[in-house]
Amino acid sequence: MRIVLATSNKGKVREIKELLHDRDVYPYTDLMEEFEIIEDGETFKENALIKARAVYYALGDIDAIVIADDSGISVDALGGEPGIYSARYAGEHATDKDNMNKLIDALKHKGLDASTAHYTAAIAIVTREEESCVHGWMHGDVSIYPRGENGFGYDPIFVPSGYDKTLGELSSEVKVGLSHRSKGLNLARILIDQIKRQRS
Repeated sequence: MRIVLATSNKGKVREIKELLHDRDVYPYTDLMEEFEIIEDGETFKENALIKARAVYYALGDIDAIVIADDSGISVDALGGEPGIYSARYAGEHATDKDNMNKLIDALKHKGLDASTAHYTAAIAIVTREEESCVHGWMHGDVSIYPRGENGFGYDPIFVPSGYDKTLGELSSEVKVGLSHRSKGLNLARILIDQIKRQRS
């Protein structure tokens, strides 16, 4: 029973594989050609389910468990932006650095050097038995001053609550205990284990 990730994002693949280290996990691009998935949902949950369904049906393996993550950062001073548009905040083909710089510029435009913010991760699971979705959150602040080279996305400007370092400065071991994605995946593991028990 394969667990297939509905993503080709190398940062997400690495993080999810680390969190599901005792499972057989494959990015879908190891099993088929990468294809475009139109993420036209209005919430993280809707987009995660869109991705998981698309890969599950394209895969043609009814026994597979497909996991999709849709995640992003919401900044209070920006009215919740970039939210579900986090990965393409600066345009359809924007890099992580482009997106981060646009967020920094948006805060500067408001005369701010920081704001409260939170990350959301919606983890969708699609199997022959059911579709489900769980969530994880991480709260903290964003700053206009990037620090650290670890992680990806907005990590160099996000400081988790209770810490004085950005996600870009914190070690992977510390981040695992804080991460919105790890919190969501811990719940997803429970569902995956239930599916395995049902099938055995």
